[in-house]
Amino acid sequence: MPLILDSPSPSPSPSPTRSDPGFAPAGFALDSPAARRHLHHEADVVVVGAGVFGTAIAFALARQNRSVILLERSLKEPDRIVGELLQPGGVEALEKLGLKDCLEGIDAVVVKGYEVIYYGEEVEIPYPENATRKGTRPEGRSFHHGRFIGKLRERAMMEENIMVVETTVTGTIKNGWTGQVLGVESVTKEEKDYYFGKLTIIADGYASKFRKEYISQQPVSKSKFWGLELIDADLPLPLHGHVVLGDGAPVLLYQIGTHETRCLVDVPEGTQSASVANGGIKGHLKNVVLPSLPRCVQSSFEAALENGKLKSMPNSFLPPSTNKVPGMVLLGDAMNMRHPLTGGGMTVAFNDVVLLRDLLSPEKVSDLGDTKMVIKQMSTFHWKRKNLTSVINILAQALYSLFAANDPQLKALQFGCFRYFQRGGQCVDGPVGLLAGIIRQPFVLFYHFFAVALLSIWLLVFESPLYKIPLALFSSIGIFWKACQVLFPFISSEVKV
Repeated sequence: MPLILDSPSPSPSPSPTRSDPGFAPAGFALDSPAARRHLHHEADVVVVGAGVFGTAIAFALARQNRSVILLERSLKEPDRIVGELLQPGGVEALEKLGLKDCLEGIDAVVVKGYEVIYYGEEVEIPYPENATRKGTRPEGRSFHHGRFIGKLRERAMMEENIMVVETTVTGTIKNGWTGQVLGVESVTKEEKDYYFGKLTIIADGYASKFRKEYISQQPVSKSKFWGLELIDADLPLPLHGHVVLGDGAPVLLYQIGTHETRCLVDVPEGTQSASVANGGIKGHLKNVVLPSLPRCVQSSFEAALENGKLKSMPNSFLPPSTNKVPGMVLLGDAMNMRHPLTGGGMTVAFNDVVLLRDLLSPEKVSDLGDTKMVIKQMSTFHWKRKNLTSVINILAQALYSLFAANDPQLKALQFGCFRYFQRGGQCVDGPVGLLAGIIRQPFVLFYHFFAVALLSIWLLVFESPLYKIPLALFSSIGIFWKACQVLFPFISSEVKV
């Protein structure tokens, strides 16, 4: 039988309890939404995936008095190396959803900004000052991903309008005539089951099994993040994320607990130093990455490497797409991904939940079975989300192109970017405001990116010896063209329907 978690009383226990799905909870009429969830597996909304997006949207819709069934393959605490840093814009969205308390009791660490280390040279990049509260700055949070997801799920289990079921969803149920999705079928311990909803929300993550069926574009992955957990690492600038730049791809360092620090090493496909002949990924980390790190973290990095608990995740890019399937929407990482370098994934997810909650509110869509109205609202969702998500998507991909520079033009842009940060003021506040999910104006991203490109050209020309200036002027054309090649394809991917 599926493991079903519901809230049959005003003061429910968040602990999982096993129930017979054919048994109506005590105190509920047989035709009540709670009884229909248990007896008939019917609800207003069926959500597939109890991760960041799925759990949050289930909670948000339940708070609007929608009946929700939340399905998850495994309710064990997930153990992942990404989804551990929430930008200030994500913290703000979490507060709007009434879920900010999920950041409490998980040993979360305050994040005040970033430090970029370029060949040993450091520059601090704090989050910009609050416009409404002078003298204060917004803060992000970093934490163990699994603990945070556990808190989100606890809150979902406490909602009386949500039934949580541990089961493996295997496919969608469709109307054979219209193609409308009516719900999903699943398997739990070899027993088949069915769940029906007026609206089915698929949020089964980066490895979505439903994506190919409903989206023509598929994720592109050109590198992996290899993760280590450092113990009692001595970071150069505590309470800040660190980006280490050098000859190789970028390395990220950020604290996720009182004693734990996450280290993520980007390893592009085909990296020779990570080949089997050179000792594999461990050889790459020991021989290439370790010497490039700040001395203060090298001992903890080496100890973590010897511990051997290496994990990897693909760094994927998937442009957003519109949802046009009646009765179903595909959202979260299943629909849109960007390189995790900037830590923007959860900020996008929670802001998407806030926007979708408002667009599907009972005042705007009284009946979620009205597929035409839902599709219309999803079209609005696709375009309204772009003020934030297009900024984070494009910034993540563009910054990664610069930070993982593998040709002379990109190296020049990387150097120009670092020098741009060193100028301080708006040269820092603008870019980090975009990264933090605070500034939601795509033109600001366009402005700062090409300001970096022009500064890169200026540095190349005016720091060249006199006899090399003609060559530098010629090279500057290549740098500007490379900047266009980096940015415009990602802009194009955002404006496509």
